[in-house]
Amino acid sequence: MEINSSKERLITGFALIGTAFAVILININFITWFVLGAITFFAFKETIDMLKIEGNDLYIYAAIVWLISYFYARPEILIFAVLIILLGSMAYKNSVNYKKIFPILYPLAPMVFIWTLVSDSGIYTLVWLIFIVAATDTAAYYVGKNIGTVLFSPVSPKKTWEGFYGGVAAGTLIGTIVGLFLTSFSVSLTVSFLVSIASIFGDLFESYIKRSVGVKDSGNILPGHGGMLDRVDGYLFGAVVMAILLNFFGGFAENGVQNTSFLQVIIETK
Repeated sequence: MEINSSKERLITGFALIGTAFAVILININFITWFVLGAITFFAFKETIDMLKIEGNDLYIYAAIVWLISYFYARPEILIFAVLIILLGSMAYKNSVNYKKIFPILYPLAPMVFIWTLVSDSGIYTLVWLIFIVAATDTAAYYVGKNIGTVLFSPVSPKKTWEGFYGGVAAGTLIGTIVGLFLTSFSVSLTVSFLVSIASIFGDLFESYIKRSVGVKDSGNILPGHGGMLDRVDGYLFGAVVMAILLNFFGGFAENGVQNTSFLQVIIETK
């Protein structure tokens, strides 16, 4: 049984990596938006299922937000707009359920931020985010497993401070190197460091949700890996922090690589 589970996890992992590379190399906005939309749907559904929210109206709101985001990538405005409409609708029906706000704020809003990163700054920004979060998550797991002794948070007994420091160190190092294809060393270092920290808390937040509702995984759509939300939790917090920082630093337009393909970035940098 354990061998079969490991095999499933390995196959699913390769499938996810293959899909990510295909989307990045093809680099067609509509395809990227569509794939991110599919990820959003499953993560959104898992959140609704975990919280046991009844009704299908939230799916309609989410679909409208995602459709509009393709043409109008301003996440903060879209999310506030849909929240106003949702709250107004619930008030009109004299049935305000504040729990319904949660899936709009998490995971829908951060996924719109991820799409905004791609549409505003190009596909390589997504590559950068993936490297930071993947390096952080991998290092945190192995460092924590092998030398971790000090509990990081009561939310998860498996997370340690040693894992936290190891994860942030790896995420910052790898992220800084990858980010140099886009921006200066100081910006790359700052973004990578803060996004790495944010991704750890994103993972911790999803662990808190699962623990509060008494489930091990957010879903079972990914054999050996659990649910979609289990795979993207670190990216949700990380993407928001990255979007804020890139907006603060003025993006990458001055570098001449905005909205270019992954391969073009590599070639032009050389």
